[in-house]
Amino acid sequence: QLQLVESGGGLVQPGGSLRLSCAASGFTLAYDAIGWFRQAPGKEREGVSCISNSGGSKNYADSVKGRFTISRDNAKNTVYLQMNSLKPEDTAVYYCAAGHYYRDSGCRRGDMDNWGKGTLVTVSS
Repeated sequence: QLQLVESGGGLVQPGGSLRLSCAASGFTLAYDAIGWFRQAPGKEREGVSCISNSGGSKNYADSVKGRFTISRDNAKNTVYLQMNSLKPEDTAVYYCAAGHYYRDSGCRRGDMDNWGKGTLVTVSS
């Protein structure tokens, strides 16, 4: 069974950068994409970015376009989320999950499976 483990979270000042990693083990052909989601205190979990297994298709939430970059290294079974120009509103627990890539919307939260336990990102001065 596929297992996903996030890492790389921490405390960073506004304008700073972090790179999150999502390491996968137990690969299965049932999924063709990995997505990053986040959940801030008191808010619903929202999609951040999604990448197909080939890496050829990517999708971003409007709130992170131009600041975040998703990538993957299939040799290492790892998906990355490079986060630049971080803002206090980016503070959340970040999760990765496996699912399907939809052309019009990337990853859909309700379709995702095998959620990791999350990594906390805090953007504060």
